[in-house]
Formats: sequence, structure tokens, C-alpha cells
Amino acid sequence: MGSLTGGVAHDFNNLLTPIIGSLDMLVRKGVGTDRERRLIEGALQSAERAKMLVHRLLAFARRQPLQPTGVDVAKVIDSMTGLIESTIGPTITVAVELDELPPAHADLNQLEMALLNLAVNARDAMADGGTLTIGACRRSVQAGEVAGLAQGHYICLSVGDTGCGMDEDTLQRAIEPFFSTKGVGKGTGLGLSMVHGLTAQLGGGLTIDSAPGRGTTISLWLPVSMVTPSGEERPAEQSPFPTRLGTALLIDDEDLVRMSTAHMLADLSYNVVEAASAEEALRLIDNGLVPDVLITDHLMPGMSGADLARRLKHSHPALPVLIVSGYADESGIDADIPRLTKPFRNAELELCLTALTAPVLTFDPGQPVGAGRVTT
Repeated sequence: MGSLTGGVAHDFNNLLTPIIGSLDMLVRKGVGTDRERRLIEGALQSAERAKMLVHRLLAFARRQPLQPTGVDVAKVIDSMTGLIESTIGPTITVAVELDELPPAHADLNQLEMALLNLAVNARDAMADGGTLTIGACRRSVQAGEVAGLAQGHYICLSVGDTGCGMDEDTLQRAIEPFFSTKGVGKGTGLGLSMVHGLTAQLGGGLTIDSAPGRGTTISLWLPVSMVTPSGEERPAEQSPFPTRLGTALLIDDEDLVRMSTAHMLADLSYNVVEAASAEEALRLIDNGLVPDVLITDHLMPGMSGADLARRLKHSHPALPVLIVSGYADESGIDADIPRLTKPFRNAELELCLTALTAPVLTFDPGQPVGAGRVTT
């Protein structure tokens, strides 16, 4: 299923990229009457739901493209608490228990989604109200101590409820894809399997402690990271893009995807030169084109985007390169090359281009966040 999902995801992501990109542009420009704008926004919301479904399938199959880095788990919990409280309602009390923590090896966006997902599951288990406890601590695990975990240092992020709990049969099937105890139409059954796949893909794991009548605690085990969080807030979605009237060389073998991305780049004040293959892009550069940034698809007929980036690193080391991929399998892409997952909106492309020159920070995993020496 993982192999099948990975291949199908590429086709779906390529289909969704021009749909989401075009609808996003129409929303940002405010075109049409009030009724037409509502229809466009509804279509965009449906496309985003399709994007999320593909991501959840990839997470279950442990094939979603991740961008793991050092994540301050305490900061994530603090920033998510307000949203969680408003989502689960006033009948449930939220308690937070945190130790001093080093950064965790995780994908920030996926971790936020997983935390919210677990909170919603806990809410559904407490129909008459109760207490939701979010905790995080550092744990050193010996070989064989926790099932499925290798020996090492971990951040244990737990979400516990005082709800009905699970019987043995439910506990055994809890992480199966499409298994759900909720009624028809109230859940896809992919939430917990997605979280399990995410932690496994990051080199960690998931454990469940539950029994009927005493609630459920789900723990995410995330490896301690060697990279420290930057400490900077992510820019707001509609933040103004700095004026960079340069040339963007855009490479994608899918005409509709290339057209949609070219429109986004033009909106970001770039002069766009398009190429349908890496070989065509190299010919343009050899014939005198001097781009300010290069945006390329990854898997294409002939030379891949990763091979193109690797070649340009030697011949044009100062040229910023962004790889845009719709494939779940991103093997072969050097870790230091920024990447963006299809489908995406204008704001996501904007953030990636802004971050092309962001410094990478290293961190001593034996010290908590904020301690020790940080080097760039």
C-alpha cells in the first residue's frame, strides 16, 4: 500500500497544484461577485481537503515528504493551547505539564497537525467533559525498554484524557488505517494511523496506554535533534514579499503545473523564464541566461531536479535552488537543498523563497533549549 500510495500521490499532487494555485490567486485578487467569490472559496476549501487526505495517506504509509528540523516542543504546545481549547469546547479542562526540554527532531507543521488531531480524538472520548493533559519530558531509552524504539534520547510528548478508554480489541486496532469507533461520516479513521506513521518516519514511535473507564494516554516519541530552533516566528501568510525584481528560471515537465507556478512567481515580482526539462534549463544557462533563482521539479524525464541542483552547485554555487516535488519519495535530494511539496499556495512559495538564505543552527543535544553555544 505504501508503494501504491507514493505513486498515486504524485499524480494527485500534480493535479491539485494548478487547481489550488489558480483558486488561491483568484481569492487573493478578489475577482468576481460576492456569490462567485464564495464559490471560489468553497472550491479552494475542497481542494485543501483533498490535499490533506493525500497527506494523511502518505503519513500512514510513512512516505510523506517531511522537512524535519529542531523543534521547540514546549513552544509548539504553548502556541497550540489556545486553538486546542477553542476546538474541544468549554466542558473540557486543558492541563499542561512540561519539563525543560532539548529540541525534538520533527516537522513543525506535521507535529502541530498531529497534536491537534490527538486533542480532537481525546475530546470525542469525553462526551460528558473531563480533563485533557498535554505533557512533554525528556526520556533516555535503553534497547528493548519501549517496544519499537531504538536505544537513544527522546522527547516524549503525551496527550491524555479522562474519557471512556479502549477495550483490548479496540486497542489492538487503534492505529489501523480507516478503523474508527466514531459514527459514519464523523471521521476517516486515518488520524491515529497518520500520527503513528509520522513518528515512525522521524525515527521515533507511538505508544498507547488505555483501559475501559480510566481514559487514554497517547505518547509520541520524537528523537532529540542535533539542530536548534531558530527562535524566529514564522511570517504571517500575507506578509509583504521583499522587492526582488530578478529572473526566476522555472523547470517542470507538466505544462499546467508550470503555468500555475509561473503566475505565482510573476505575482512575486519575478521575470519568469520557463523550461520543460533540466536539459533545456542547462541550455538556457549555457547560452547566457543568468537567473537569480531556480525553481525545479524533482522527478522528470531525463535529468532529475536533484541532479540538476547538484550540477549547478559546482558551476553556479551562488545560484539559489528550490526543488518542488509531488512525489512522496524524495530520495536522492541533498539534505541542504530547500524543497517545497506540491500542491502549494502562493504564500508557501513565498516563504520558501524567503528562506533560501536562512542560516542553519547546530545544537548540543545534551543541553536544553537556550543553553550552551549556538553556532551557524
